[in-house]
Amino acid sequence: MLSITPPSTGRLLISEPFLNDPNFKRSVVLLAEHDEEGTLGFILNQPSALLLKDLVPELPEANFSVFIGGPVEMDTIHFIHRCYGKLNSGEEIGNGVYWGGNFETLKILVNNNDLEESEVKFFLGYSGWGRSQLEQEIKENTWIVSAQFHPDVVFSQDEEEVWREVILNLGPKYAHISNFPTDPRLN
Repeated sequence: MLSITPPSTGRLLISEPFLNDPNFKRSVVLLAEHDEEGTLGFILNQPSALLLKDLVPELPEANFSVFIGGPVEMDTIHFIHRCYGKLNSGEEIGNGVYWGGNFETLKILVNNNDLEESEVKFFLGYSGWGRSQLEQEIKENTWIVSAQFHPDVVFSQDEEEVWREVILNLGPKYAHISNFPTDPRLN
């Protein structure tokens, strides 16, 4: 596979179908930051067994799913959202999607039931690449870079379909990949 789209903030990384790295198997990563120093992103389709209330004692009713953002600093919680009007904070990633923001305000909104899962997504840890590391992995055909994304895909709770849907959105050149079996021996 040849990815001609370069990585940048607000783009999606799609793992090649037979990537053996268990951290990134059939993963879709939203790039929250990309510059000459490196890249940071969050895996959108790897749910954990935890809910937000399991991690934040001040949110005893927070039944929000928590996803594995990546293998780096798994003792940290991150979030993305599309409700800037409610939080009034966060770094815009693109397409009305923001990374982080005022966590105290977020806790108030969650406790008051003023947020829905379709507006915010939580992650344990993140995915990170050092200087030029991601570009090298792209040259090795580990990743395909998507030039655009729809916010509904980012906030989808159907992790089984996210990878497939993002592949199909790349167009006819890549559509056949969406039907590859998880285990290539079954092909």
